[in-house]
Amino acid sequence: MEMGLAEGPNSERRSADTVARQIALTATTTITAVTWTMVLANAPFEVGWFALHPPLQTLALSLFTFGIITLQPTSFADPRGKTAGLLRHQAVIFFLGFPSVLLGTFSVSYNKWLLGADHFTTWHGFIGIFCMVWFLFQVTLGAGSVWAEGLLFGGGLKAKALWKYHRLSGYLLFPALMFTLHLGGARSNWSSKYSVWIIRFMAFTVGPVAVVIGVFSRMRTSKMHFLK
Repeated sequence: MEMGLAEGPNSERRSADTVARQIALTATTTITAVTWTMVLANAPFEVGWFALHPPLQTLALSLFTFGIITLQPTSFADPRGKTAGLLRHQAVIFFLGFPSVLLGTFSVSYNKWLLGADHFTTWHGFIGIFCMVWFLFQVTLGAGSVWAEGLLFGGGLKAKALWKYHRLSGYLLFPALMFTLHLGGARSNWSSKYSVWIIRFMAFTVGPVAVVIGVFSRMRTSKMHFLK
């Protein structure tokens, strides 16, 4: 989900960017902390592989949030900063977040298989697997457009031309992932059983909205270049 790479000289950091960054990171950290506490405090060893699902998915979303934010303010006026931001982005999202979300998805699917339970019986599960397929496409598009000089997509200008679509796709996928988190955290039977409504509302309704607002507030829509 690489976003914010092609920031131009007029995309210097705005004063509100720091506030937006803090809102997004504080919200995603809170979501993750609440989720991990709910799991660890309620007999995690008695629910099988499912115990890995909520912690790993929220960890992955926290990593995705940081990976996006660390790249957003980069500018061609600061090539070293742009390169460093891209490296951090790839390390956090591809090498940490990607394995986390894959294992988290596998854990709940494998747990259902062991129990003989039906798959994709809720909107959370249905939208979740849709987002996973989308995420695989997103990773392929992002990595293929920059790794080995974009060799996967023909290299050079051909690969670079795909970057804006990767960026747009990421900005569309991110709120879809947060909505999936909302459905699982605020509306699932498991969450309702092990938390009070105000905790669910603040962590899994207000929290995801705050993360999306924080991330989207740092966007530079003028740099998308879709009309060029």
